[in-house]
Amino acid sequence: MVQAIGIVANPASGKDVRRLVARASVFDNQEKCAIVRRVIVGASGAGATRFVYAPDTHHIVANAFAEFDTTAEEVDAPRTGSALDTTEAAIALRRTGCAVVITLGGDGTNRAFVKGWGDAPLLPISTGTNNVFPRLVEATVAGAAAGVIALGTVGLGECATRAKIIRVAIDGEADDLALIDAVLTRERFVGAKALLEADALVLALLTRADPAAVGMTSIGGLIKPTAASSREGLLVELGTGGRALRAPIAPGLYRTVAVTGARRIAPGQPVEVRGPGVLAFDGERERVLKNGQRAWLTLATDGPWVVDVPTTMQLAACRGAFLEGATDAD
Repeated sequence: MVQAIGIVANPASGKDVRRLVARASVFDNQEKCAIVRRVIVGASGAGATRFVYAPDTHHIVANAFAEFDTTAEEVDAPRTGSALDTTEAAIALRRTGCAVVITLGGDGTNRAFVKGWGDAPLLPISTGTNNVFPRLVEATVAGAAAGVIALGTVGLGECATRAKIIRVAIDGEADDLALIDAVLTRERFVGAKALLEADALVLALLTRADPAAVGMTSIGGLIKPTAASSREGLLVELGTGGRALRAPIAPGLYRTVAVTGARRIAPGQPVEVRGPGVLAFDGERERVLKNGQRAWLTLATDGPWVVDVPTTMQLAACRGAFLEGATDAD
């Protein structure tokens, strides 16, 4: 039985304040619609016939499907223009039993999705600001990879790995999570969300420390690189008296930060922090800690399944998936 492919396109991704205070690129909704069209073409070319998608305030996915005679079902999810839309869409898509979900967005979009579906099978396409979790990939090929997974030609366990996440417990409040970084800052307000004040940084727990990325992960990556495939994370402590480090904390924006220490953190080892301050997740300020309020940041290895597109296509090609009349015996 051919399973469905899920699609989520975040109309707000790639448009935040970092276009004004840094040099981040803009991903407009026309381009996102074009990306979805290429996904549909690629998935259909691989033989996929069923799609389910999340509604959005700008009808990005619906407009893309309007050009095709392809079965597409819109799930029931809100259109509030907030991250809640993506989280609720994840819950709805999980109920459909889709084989894989293609997301268009950045780290924040995928974090919102995982809050609704923790072990989701994801194929994330970069259309955000901080694109550490999703990757730049040609949408036609991404669609084809999703297609062979939906057909069962390639099993998820063969082509995807589980991502590390950071589970966040806050004293007296609802839990939260991060996919790439959880950061404590001395700031007192959420404000415009983006982390831009380097002098306010206190501590960062990273699921990966990537010297070839931007954002908080680059700070750890330029000191002690830690791969996404490693079981460990990295705890970076920052503040007065530390060694000066120049790092790209946003696209096109370098700042000097003072690093006082960096050490590996094993899964399940909680890191306790205290307010006052703000907790930022995946590059965006999200939760205010009151004076003395505690929170615990814990690395875990049971995050979403993330599809590796080259591996998927390699396996599919070796199995003759794109040859007409091909069978498993070919």
